[in-house]
Amino acid sequence: MLEQSPDLMVQIRDKFAHVEQCPFDGSRIFFENAGGALTLKSVVETSAKFAAIPDNQGRDNPASQALMSIINRAKYDMRDLFNAPKGQFFVGESGTELLFRLIRNAISGCPKGGQIMGSTLEHPASRSAAMHWAELLDKSYVPVPHNSDTGSVDAEAYAALVSPDTHVATILHTSPVTGMGVDVAAVSKAIRAVVPDCFIIVDGIQHAAHGLLDIKSYDIDGYVISPYKMFSRHGYGVAWVSDRLTSLAHEKLVNGPSEAWEFGTRDTGSYATMSDVVSYLDWLGTEVSRKDGSKENNRRKRLVAAGQAIKAHEKMLTDAMLYGRDNLKGVSELNGVEIVGGFDNPLREGLVSLRVRGIASSDLVSALRDQNIRVHVRKDDHYSGNILNPLGWTDCVRISLCHYNTVAEVTRLLSALNKIVTQ
Repeated sequence: MLEQSPDLMVQIRDKFAHVEQCPFDGSRIFFENAGGALTLKSVVETSAKFAAIPDNQGRDNPASQALMSIINRAKYDMRDLFNAPKGQFFVGESGTELLFRLIRNAISGCPKGGQIMGSTLEHPASRSAAMHWAELLDKSYVPVPHNSDTGSVDAEAYAALVSPDTHVATILHTSPVTGMGVDVAAVSKAIRAVVPDCFIIVDGIQHAAHGLLDIKSYDIDGYVISPYKMFSRHGYGVAWVSDRLTSLAHEKLVNGPSEAWEFGTRDTGSYATMSDVVSYLDWLGTEVSRKDGSKENNRRKRLVAAGQAIKAHEKMLTDAMLYGRDNLKGVSELNGVEIVGGFDNPLREGLVSLRVRGIASSDLVSALRDQNIRVHVRKDDHYSGNILNPLGWTDCVRISLCHYNTVAEVTRLLSALNKIVTQ
């Protein structure tokens, strides 16, 4: 785990901006990573560099050629990060916008009739798109119920409702409310066992920062992330699309290249900042995979090592939060605390959502803010009602971690919670 090497943890935290200090509010512990992770300092520098460049791609000059080379390099880097030897990457306005676009194009390119399916676990980014276009194009929408006890949805739930006329299916890789992951490969396999040519689109926005990306193993047609939740910045999303989805009639410029997905002039800085993310994870993978002073020579293996280290470290942090540390009670031991998805859940990815009976979640967020600990309230609204309604909850407090968080920060959180809950 990362904190077994204190020097490494110092190096990790030094690579991110505003780790301990909010530029508006001073000293704080950042446990709001599901709302947007900390940003790499290299991303900040790269963004400023490319914001100042006036040249566009596709011109006959060295600057334009350099920009195209940087974009192509970033796409190459993302192939290793996502383990996607086929298909293509492109950027858009945001992860939500890209999910809408991929789902819209998949549904509109399929034959009339049939059904579209997705789970009740999903963020409205994919659920809204699927329901909207299913209605407009006279297809039925089939909601696959998630399991409120586990905070996830499994392959068996999809298998029970998929049919030979299922044209498009959506999957949420990890819930930003429950914090639980979904076995995308198993769900995809269950769908394709009934309808092999179904188009499968995955929302990977919450998952991307918390473990491995392995598109080659998923057997899907689209995967979307929001880079600001993966150590980059706001202002763009990244989509991967399969060759078969590209072959389907999709939106593009009239008489433009048939394989193109990009509209207008690309932001070279967005692509370049994804290369920064890959470089950081490559560095981390190098550090955690060294053996006898030697370096792992395969970049994909180094990226896998980084993902495994991140996952192990975040599990250690969430276990400390749940079960206690340094003679402090964990949240599982505090009176009146209830947790979405239960306490002992192997699907958890760096996130705990809870409520305390007798304390409004908004008041708990404020009380923790007064202790310089930043968390977030989720309410029974269009973002989180699909998770909270079945539980009979009106709100909860989301505490979301990343691999740069430390045991000392979790201990500070537990100390604060112990005082607040027992008052």
